[in-house]
Amino acid sequence: MSARLSAAFAKGRPALVTFVTGGDPTPEATPAILDALVEGGADVIELGMPFTDPMADGPAIQQANLRSLGAGTKTADIFRIAADFRARHPDVPLVLMGYANPMTIRGPEWFAEECREAGVDGVICVDIPPEEDPELGPALRTAGISLIRLATPTTDEARLPAVLEGSSGFLYYVSVAGITGMQQAAVASIEEAMARLKAKATIPVVVGFGVRTPEQAAAFAKVADGVVVGSALVDLVGEHGSNAAGPVRDLTKALADAVYSARESA
Repeated sequence: MSARLSAAFAKGRPALVTFVTGGDPTPEATPAILDALVEGGADVIELGMPFTDPMADGPAIQQANLRSLGAGTKTADIFRIAADFRARHPDVPLVLMGYANPMTIRGPEWFAEECREAGVDGVICVDIPPEEDPELGPALRTAGISLIRLATPTTDEARLPAVLEGSSGFLYYVSVAGITGMQQAAVASIEEAMARLKAKATIPVVVGFGVRTPEQAAAFAKVADGVVVGSALVDLVGEHGSNAAGPVRDLTKALADAVYSARESA
């Protein structure tokens, strides 16, 4: 696990993990949006790699992918954005999130080395299951990049060890069976899942999918090591375009305040 990711989850409180799509609305506008996330208090930032078929994502992130691709965003732009972010924010963890094709089409070693050179801390690949780890995992681990895996409500006790094997950084618990941003799991089900996952995991467990408001984030932060918010922030980018930095900063601050104080009020 990278030192930056370790530090993000060693603050004695839940972490706020935020997601936006790289190149949305344009590659030139993304740096200010990323800076706004940092200024608002995000502990970890996930930068989405735009893809033509984002099958795990709901309408908000699907539209963000289309806006980014329509603006001409390439994989090279994502790595440039990441490298520039690292220069501005040497201590904030940055995770690339996306799909297998852009990550493997030039070879996993190429992708892993690009991540290393850009200062990326971790990678979430939505559509490479643990059983296909050789497609990307060894190259990332050799380059010192955390491979962050997903667990879902259907990840049972028999399969969980395979999900955890070779995973580092944090475990991302997808709280609902479905696509991003469309529904929210009941708090009781999250409590049960966190207890089950934390009993087996040796890395932090964060929860995401369907978390849109500070109130929802606070409820999940009472039992999880971190909370991921994506679609709500992506909606602001869709609404405000190149002027989204201010609204993104404001929502991130509200989310951060809620997440940071959740354990105190529990």
